[in-house]
Amino acid sequence: MQMRRLGRGGPLVSALGLGCMGYGSYDEGESLGTIAKALDLGVNFLDTAESYGGGENERLVGRALQGRRDQVVLATKFGASPEGPKGRPEYVRRACDQSLARLGVDHIDLYYQHRVDPTTPIEETVGAMADLVRAGKVRWLGLSEASAATIRRAHAVHPIAALQTEYSLWTRDAETEILPVVRDLGIAFVAYSPLGRGFLTGKFDAPDDLPQGDGRRRHPRFQGDNFAANRARLAGIDRVAGKHGVTRAQVALAWVLGRGDDVIPIPGTRRVRYLEENLAAIDLRLDAEDLATLDEALPPGAALGDRYPEGSLRWIDR
Repeated sequence: MQMRRLGRGGPLVSALGLGCMGYGSYDEGESLGTIAKALDLGVNFLDTAESYGGGENERLVGRALQGRRDQVVLATKFGASPEGPKGRPEYVRRACDQSLARLGVDHIDLYYQHRVDPTTPIEETVGAMADLVRAGKVRWLGLSEASAATIRRAHAVHPIAALQTEYSLWTRDAETEILPVVRDLGIAFVAYSPLGRGFLTGKFDAPDDLPQGDGRRRHPRFQGDNFAANRARLAGIDRVAGKHGVTRAQVALAWVLGRGDDVIPIPGTRRVRYLEENLAAIDLRLDAEDLATLDEALPPGAALGDRYPEGSLRWIDR
């Protein structure tokens, strides 16, 4: 397994992590088996959050780690709720204790603020997070979907090891301000949804292919004319995939992996066969011709439609 450093002075993690958001809402045995297989294959970076499944996701990940805790750099997150982000110091302390209990561990390796709370100065939130480090409950700190200015303010209070933000061939917003800032500060960039919430795999031909009740149906990029226009742009990925004899998913992941050794994608899957397919992308090298083809098909800003429903956009890049 190729390894990458989680910020300056942080731990080495597998070049590809495993996003566990979907685990717990489906077959538990399959979910536990996939996590176990990921660990067997050298994946040591697992990502969950208190908000996933109302805490059930953390409980499942905790069960998966029984007897294998020392093999994993465990990340979880606090502060995302339907009512809005939460970042008050008292909430930070309470949320950490609750996550530790659900996970069944004595410390969290990487603790993120899931969304920045606009009602609480970031200095207060990160100050409380730093107290958790001093107490031995947390080892490294992270932020998610924070703006460049917020990242700098947070880092001035306590070193931030990782910034987690959406990044893929059809979500390249971070290239303008976020990536330059985290690189200036020595912060790792953890890319969630590197497969565009599954869209870049090409498995969906029309919006109705999404299961009823699937949250992606509310995302503008998956709706109506936007869907058709975005689907047409996958032709560039198909050309590169055909050239190398690989899948669309592998091309999309290889592109993210190739953005720098400080970029760590965390695709999620509940199935071992997709896990193995994703991991094979680590060995795929895209050449200059491939990159030009992908840039032409999916340049920054090419995707039609916002990446979140309107109500969620206000908590992005805060």
